Amino acid sequence: MQTTAAVANAVPADDGHLKAKVPTDSRRRFLPGAFRNEHPESTPRLLGLARLWGVDRRALAVRARLHLPCYAGDDGRVSYRAAATVVIRNAARLRKDQRAVRDLIPRREYALSDLEFRQIGADADRVFNSLHYLRNARRGSLNFALVDRKTGAPLTLCSASPLEWKRVADQVMLQAGVSQEAIWDLSRVYSFTGAPPNAVSYMLAQVRKYFQRRSDVELLTTAVDPNLGFTGSSYLASNWQQWMTVQARPYLYYKGRYMSIREMRASFPTIRSIDELCKAERHATRSYAPLQDSLIFCCRVRGATEAVPPENQARILR
Repeated sequence: MQTTAAVANAVPADDGHLKAKVPTDSRRRFLPGAFRNEHPESTPRLLGLARLWGVDRRALAVRARLHLPCYAGDDGRVSYRAAATVVIRNAARLRKDQRAVRDLIPRREYALSDLEFRQIGADADRVFNSLHYLRNARRGSLNFALVDRKTGAPLTLCSASPLEWKRVADQVMLQAGVSQEAIWDLSRVYSFTGAPPNAVSYMLAQVRKYFQRRSDVELLTTAVDPNLGFTGSSYLASNWQQWMTVQARPYLYYKGRYMSIREMRASFPTIRSIDELCKAERHATRSYAPLQDSLIFCCRVRGATEAVPPENQARILR
């Protein structure tokens, strides 16, 4: 098993040339979710690369989980060699992305009293385009953040836009009687390491207060992907409730990077599905290992949000 010390000399001067030596022992296998608990003895060694590359450990873990399924077989397992390669490649990319917004990266830890809630603009796009695991800001969104009271630098951010996911909207209408026109979706959330632990839940509460001043919005939604290690705990702490799940869609990769369905449709307007793109483009591939369903959390803008027991939650199929 390779230690972090063994890869210290593999850090290249140029991010584009990765020459790290990775283990040749393919018998050790990793599940795509290996950075949680399946192989606790190896997890610190792989994520220890974050320190060597000077990148955020949490962000590296999310990006690695997003790309591990690309190398997983039908049994959902990835070799240690492939896992190490994924971590190194994503560490290099993340370091480059961090450099693009280095003026926004906090240099210290903050208390909640150091921050204030604001609606922001260009800084949010810069953060989401560089540091969010999807690496793209949602056009036409309203962006909110907890910012440094003195400098205005954002520490914890989110973006909201009218809900476009019709199947989710139809299910909400069925079980809660709220029309799609009255639903807004939180599509991006990002929090820097220097932010206080309760920053996300506090920001969510402030976002709800913002929408309470608008008569046209009744419900907020968001999708949480547990395959990336997210649980929705910050939403629960802010009195959101899980109302339903959505069948997981295979992850799509183009030229070795994750590509969202929105990006696929923008880049290949004549393509109708992931499988069609994979057949038409040699640089496109998809995951085949089973993925966990996405979790849909909801929050009523006014009044309490009712809990839905797991056994009563609808499962939306693709």
